[in-house]
Amino acid sequence: MKILVTGGAGFIGSHIVDLLAGSGHVVSVADDLSTGRFENINPAVNFYRVSVASEEFGEVVARERPDAVVHQAAQVDVQHSLRDPLADAETNIQGSINLLEACRRFGVGKVVYASSAAVYGNPLSLPVDEEHPLVPRSPYGASKLAAEHYFRVYSEVYGVRYTVLRYANVYGPRQDAAGEGGVVAIFIDRLLKGEPPSIFGDGEQTRDFVFVRDVALANVAALHGGDGMVLNVGTGRATSVNDLFREIKKITGSPLEALYCPPRPGDITHSYLANGRIRRVLGWNPSCSLEDGLRETVGHYRKVQGWPEEKPHG
Repeated sequence: MKILVTGGAGFIGSHIVDLLAGSGHVVSVADDLSTGRFENINPAVNFYRVSVASEEFGEVVARERPDAVVHQAAQVDVQHSLRDPLADAETNIQGSINLLEACRRFGVGKVVYASSAAVYGNPLSLPVDEEHPLVPRSPYGASKLAAEHYFRVYSEVYGVRYTVLRYANVYGPRQDAAGEGGVVAIFIDRLLKGEPPSIFGDGEQTRDFVFVRDVALANVAALHGGDGMVLNVGTGRATSVNDLFREIKKITGSPLEALYCPPRPGDITHSYLANGRIRRVLGWNPSCSLEDGLRETVGHYRKVQGWPEEKPHG
């Protein structure tokens, strides 16, 4: 297949690109490098430095004529969305509409869209399944949900096939500890630099941490199934931020303790996702344990930054 990956220089997108290219697909990447990194781009792909919200993006689709698009490009920082909701909407809503228009005009056969557990808001019950009420608590969650509605409309009105994947908290190699960085990347970065990380709130808030390679496999599976469906991508298991910190501290061998700060606006207390639907529909199962994923991620940071190996304490 010919597949275009938006955000293919980013954390999750680059792993999807590597998986697709390694499986013999013809892959192209569209990324404006606002958060993605050039060094993440697989050398076997055609790369276009372009925003999904721009007119030039349609020219890329016209030139490549992909069979499918994997749409990962997004503004993904909840706190940034609170500071600048218009910029968040420009990328996440207008960019997605622009992408859908290009897919409609040039006959793209399938689009896989990366959404988020943020669309659910504060869970009323756990684990959160796909039928849970959708009450996002941040402009980021609202923008991801708005785009989901556009995918449904473009399918019903124009016949654009799609699958929506709602991600839990994705972590792994190449995640940036700055900007939109996730808590795993931030904890590892700080501890390896000898700096105590911050925990917002009491640390007993829980999340569903899913390894990036498992997420990439879910995207590839969705190219061939789940048409018109919304599917959670998570482990179905809750881990507290305190437990996460203790595990990373053990792996890195750091003696440092975390600094506790007041909770941040828009943060959700407890969340983990039911994954029964994606297991049934796509045959996808998360294969990487949290401990193994964290060890691989720490090893990646040590290698990239040139930090020495340390023996774990305890």
